[in-house]
Amino acid sequence: MQWLQTLRLYWANKTINYSFLILVTLLGVVIPAWYWQRIDLIIPLILGIIAAALAESDDSFSGRIKALVLTLCCFALAAFSVELLFDYPILFAIGLFSSTFGFIILGSLGPKYSSIAFGSLLLAIYTMIGAHQSTNLWFQPVMLLSGAAWYYLVSMTWQAIWPMQPVQQSLASVFLDLADYIDVKAELFHPVDNLIPQPLRIKEARLNVSTVQSLNNCKATFLSRSRRGRIGGPSDRFLNIYFIAQDIHERVSSTHYRYQDLARAFERSDILFRFQYLLQTHAQCYRDIAHAIKMGRPYEHSSKAVQALEELISAMSYLKGQQNPGPKNLITQLTYLFDNVAMISSQIENLNNPDARQTDEGALNDTDPHTIRTMWRRISSHLNKDSRIFRHAIRLSIALTVGYGIIQALGLERGYWIMLTTLFVCQPNYSATRKKLVNRVIGTIAGLLIGAFLLTVFPSHESQLVFIVISGVLFFAFRLNNYGYATGFITLLVLFCFNQLGEGYAVVLPRLADTLVGCALAVVAVTRILPDWHARRLHKVLADAVQANQDYLAQIIEQYLIGKKDNLNYRIARRYAHNQDANLSVSISNMLSEPDKYRISVEESFRFLTLSHAILGYISALGAHRTKLIQAPTHQLVIDSHNLIHRHLETLHKQLNNKDHSMDLSTIGQSELEQRLNEWRDEDESSARLVLQQLQLIYRLLPELHTLAEKIAGKGNNI
Repeated sequence: MQWLQTLRLYWANKTINYSFLILVTLLGVVIPAWYWQRIDLIIPLILGIIAAALAESDDSFSGRIKALVLTLCCFALAAFSVELLFDYPILFAIGLFSSTFGFIILGSLGPKYSSIAFGSLLLAIYTMIGAHQSTNLWFQPVMLLSGAAWYYLVSMTWQAIWPMQPVQQSLASVFLDLADYIDVKAELFHPVDNLIPQPLRIKEARLNVSTVQSLNNCKATFLSRSRRGRIGGPSDRFLNIYFIAQDIHERVSSTHYRYQDLARAFERSDILFRFQYLLQTHAQCYRDIAHAIKMGRPYEHSSKAVQALEELISAMSYLKGQQNPGPKNLITQLTYLFDNVAMISSQIENLNNPDARQTDEGALNDTDPHTIRTMWRRISSHLNKDSRIFRHAIRLSIALTVGYGIIQALGLERGYWIMLTTLFVCQPNYSATRKKLVNRVIGTIAGLLIGAFLLTVFPSHESQLVFIVISGVLFFAFRLNNYGYATGFITLLVLFCFNQLGEGYAVVLPRLADTLVGCALAVVAVTRILPDWHARRLHKVLADAVQANQDYLAQIIEQYLIGKKDNLNYRIARRYAHNQDANLSVSISNMLSEPDKYRISVEESFRFLTLSHAILGYISALGAHRTKLIQAPTHQLVIDSHNLIHRHLETLHKQLNNKDHSMDLSTIGQSELEQRLNEWRDEDESSARLVLQQLQLIYRLLPELHTLAEKIAGKGNNI
C-alpha cells in the first residue's frame, strides 16, 4: 500500500526516527509527572535525558551496555561531587578544574569516550543549576540519573527492535555524498577551449571532505559491531557494500589526464558530453542505492544508466573508427577513462550481489584501545602541549573555573548558565568556536523573544508541557544540522520548565546575560590560552598530506609488481591519503576564518591544495587500474621512476615538516628519466603506458610544489 511505503520512507529518515525516540522518552517523563502532580521532577528528569542523549554514541548492543555502565558511573561521580563540594567554593573550584581536565583527556580514547566526557561535564553543570534548591544530597543526583537511565532504557529497546538501522543509515550517507562528489566531477568533462579546472578542483576537494567523513563514520559504525575489526552476522553483507563504496570512491576520485587538454582536443566532439552524462546518471544511481539501503530493499539498476553506457560504447567505437579521431595519446586517455567508468557501472549493476566481490582481507583497521595498557598509552601520549586535546583540556578547565569565580564573586544565583554556555561554545579551535558563538547568541535571543510571547499566549501548565516536549524534540532534530535553531529550541525548553516552578519570566534576562558572558569567556579562552591557530601547524598538515600520498603510491607500485590485492595494508594507505587530503582542505578553510594576522600564504595554500588533490587523483587512477606488469624492462623503468618521485616527495616532506626552506633539490638526481617516461607513453602495452603516464603527470607537478613549500615554510617561521 502507498501509505505504508510513505510511512516506511519517513521511518528510514535518521532525523525523523531519532526525533520519535526523543518524543517517546520525553512523554515518558512529562505525562507521569503531570498525572501525579509532581511538576518539580520534570526539570531534573529532562536534564538527565538531555545529558544522556548527548553522551550516547552508536554501538552494538553489548557495547551499549558497557558504555551505559561507564556513563552512569561518570554521571554519578559528577552529580554527587557537585552536591558534596557545592558549599565549599575553594574545593569546588579545584574539583571543577581537575575533573574538567580529566574528562577532556578521557576523550582522547575515542569518540565514544569524548561523548561520555562531554555528557558528564554537562550533567555536572545541570546539577549546579538546581543545587541551590536541592533539599538533600541524594534527590537531585538520583533524579538526573533516573532521567538518564530512562533514556538509555528506551534507546536500548529501540536498537533491539531495529538493530541494523544505524548501519543502513551510515552506509546510505556514503552513497549520498558520493553522488554529490561525482556531480562536481562531471563538471570537469565540459568540452570548452578555456576550461579552468582549479575552482572545480577546490570544490571537488571540499566535497571529498564530506565523502571521506561519511566513509569514516560508516567504518566506525562497523567497528562498533566488530570483534577487533572482524565483522560477522547481518552486518557482513553491508560491509561488502562498504568495500564496494570504497573502491568506487577511489575510481571516482581518480584523474587520468589534464582535463583542460581533453576539453581543448574534443571541443567539437560529443564524446566528453557522453562521459559527463554517464557520470550524472551514476550520481542518480548512488542516490537510488542510498534509498534502497535505507528502505532495506534490493537496488534496481536504472535503465538510463544502462543506455548511457551503451551510447558511450558506441561513441567510443565511432570515434576510434574515424580517419582523424584526434591525437593518439588523447584517444588512449579516453580509453583509460572509459575502462574506469565502465568498471564503476559494473559495480553498481551488481550491487545486489556484493558477496561476489570478496576482498583479500575482510577485516577493518581497528585503532581503538581495548586494554588498560593501550588506554593509558593513548592518554599519556596526549599529556603534552603539542596535543590539541591537551590544549583544549587546559583551555576549557580554566574557562569553566573562571566562570565559576565570576558566579561566586557576583553572587549570581542562576549564573551557572555562564558555564553551560562556555561548555557548548568553547571548541578546540577558533573557527569552530566562532561558529558556535554566533549561533548560540542568535538562537538564545530568538528563543527568549519567542518564549516570552508564548508564555503570555499560553499561560496554562498543560499547554506549556506540550511546548516542553515539542521544543525538546526539535532541539535534538536540529542539533547536528543547525545549532542556531537547536539553541533557540533548548532556550524555549528552559523557559517553559522554569515557568512550571513560577520562574518563567524571571530567567529571561539572566539567561541572556549569562549567555553573553559565557560566550566572551569562550572567545578569550580560545584566543589567549594556548591558542591553536591553524597557520602555525599548516606546514605539518601539508607535510602529512605529502607523506600520505607517498605511502599510498608505494603500496600501489608494489601491486603493479606482484599483482592486485585489496589487502588491509593497501586499504589503510588509501584511506589515510584521503583523510589527510580532507584534513588539508578543512585546515585551510579554518585558517581563513581566523583573524587576518594569523593567516599566512593563502594563495599558496590553495594552490598547494589543488596540486596535492591532483596528485591524489593521479595516484587513485593508478590504484583503480592495478594489474601485474609482465615485461621486465617496464618493471625497471617503473621502479626507477617511482624512486625518483619518492625522493622528491620525501624532500618535500622535509621542507614542510622541518621548515627547512633552503634545501638543495639537486641532491635528488633527475637523470634522464623524464625523457624516458615521455618515450614510453607511445608503446603498445596499455597497462605499462598508463603507469608511466600517471607517474609522469605526478612528476610534472613536483617542481611547483617545491616552490610553494619553500614560500609556505618561510612565512610559517614568522608566525
